[in-house]
Amino acid sequence: MSDEKPRVTGVGGIFFKSENPDGMKDWYKENLGLDTDQWGTNFEWYQGGDPSKKGFTQWSPFKGDTTHFEPSKKEFMINYRVVHIEKLLDQLKQNGVTILNEIETFEYGKFVHILDNEGNKIELWEPNDLEYEKLVIGRTK
Repeated sequence: MSDEKPRVTGVGGIFFKSENPDGMKDWYKENLGLDTDQWGTNFEWYQGGDPSKKGFTQWSPFKGDTTHFEPSKKEFMINYRVVHIEKLLDQLKQNGVTILNEIETFEYGKFVHILDNEGNKIELWEPNDLEYEKLVIGRTK
């Protein structure tokens, strides 16, 4: 598929509420071998058949009283990796999708939040994987 079409390319993160996020991270570390840090962990993989292009999926438990998922009332939020976030946002606006904020830009990518048709908050991320990898490596040292 061409990278010209604005679209989701994969799951960028899984975020969920927990009564004890640190305990949850410890449990997953001890029982399932996740290499957790203060944010959770990252799963590293390669994009398609190109072994030179890394990708990452973040896994993070949040405190049960977090407001980060609002206005959704759900206990989770999914982050989707996308290409051409500005064009995708234009399409979503044309389709009447609720856009919760403006695009925020960081060294490791661009982010925006939307609501799906059932009110689930969705985070869209156009990653800069080279910069994100630097963060991941810095966190594991």
